[in-house]
Amino acid sequence: MTRAPGPAAGREPGGEGADATISAGRVGRPHGLDGSFYVTRPRGRLLQAGTVVTLGAVSAPIVRRAGTDARPIVRVQGVEDRDAALALRGSELGVRGAQAPQLGEDEWWAHELEGCAVLDGEHVLGTVSRLLELPSCEALEVQPAGGGEPLLVPMVKDAVRAVTPQRRRIEVDLGFLGLDAGEQARGPGRRRGGASGEGS
Repeated sequence: MTRAPGPAAGREPGGEGADATISAGRVGRPHGLDGSFYVTRPRGRLLQAGTVVTLGAVSAPIVRRAGTDARPIVRVQGVEDRDAALALRGSELGVRGAQAPQLGEDEWWAHELEGCAVLDGEHVLGTVSRLLELPSCEALEVQPAGGGEPLLVPMVKDAVRAVTPQRRRIEVDLGFLGLDAGEQARGPGRRRGGASGEGS
């Protein structure tokens, strides 16, 4: 999930992305003997008791939620002991978009931003490939329209003017990013393609 730093057109609850699967984290080490486990890279708002999560081809509800938002502990129906939890370690926990909590007008799940065109006026910078969680902020990884290395656009108000996922459009300030419409010069928004990071 990310908060849009600029004006956002009114979103339609349950609309775009309702059938998408959102990553809620990954299965970490077991906790106790009853099949509970820690969740790494968690999105706490998605990890609530009763929420149906997918683990590979299996879908089952969360029957226990403990720990903190930073280090949640969950148990999923059908995972009954420590060995079963250990066998799932590293698996991704997915939640269908239709089950995700409704966000405010200035908040968006990562999958709602992926695939959006990134523009400054009529100049197309590229397309969002994923949302990255960096130590200081979240950032859009953008594949340039003309090819080349991906660019990073930090999700801060100086860089992002407006986010309108229903129009598949994100308005940015190329000047703040150290770029201009005539050339994609190296600046604070530049990113080498081999850098690591996670998408929502």
